[in-house]
Amino acid sequence: MNSTDKKSWPVLLSIRGEQSFDGVEPDATELMTEGTLEVTEEGLLLSYAESALTGMEGTTTCFQVKGPRVILTRSGKVNSQMVFEEGRQHTSLYETPFGELTVDIQTSRLRHDLTERGGIMEIRYSIAVEHTVTGRNTCKIRVKRK
Repeated sequence: MNSTDKKSWPVLLSIRGEQSFDGVEPDATELMTEGTLEVTEEGLLLSYAESALTGMEGTTTCFQVKGPRVILTRSGKVNSQMVFEEGRQHTSLYETPFGELTVDIQTSRLRHDLTERGGIMEIRYSIAVEHTVTGRNTCKIRVKRK
């Protein structure tokens, strides 16, 4: 497949995130936004622009789905990369306006049925910042072609 064969479609994304910490009620956020779903040589690429609602205005978020691995990349005002792979831990740097942090991502569950028509992706993971676990997270994304 060469670059002229690239296919992309506008999509509607429903993103539900939930964070839980020991002894605290889970904190859930839901976001509806428009984005793009693209078929690439590596797999599927899902991207959308963050808004003031998420506190990351000026940042683009991309989920690159490559078989059993999903790579989340944020670029713009916030720059980071997180790798999700069930049963594995990945460490990355997280850039903030205040400096860089080491972030360990331990993925306990990664499921998706995404195709070029859309679908659902669910990721459950824990995050350790500077090697200290800061909470457990679930991210569920529904993708619908417009």
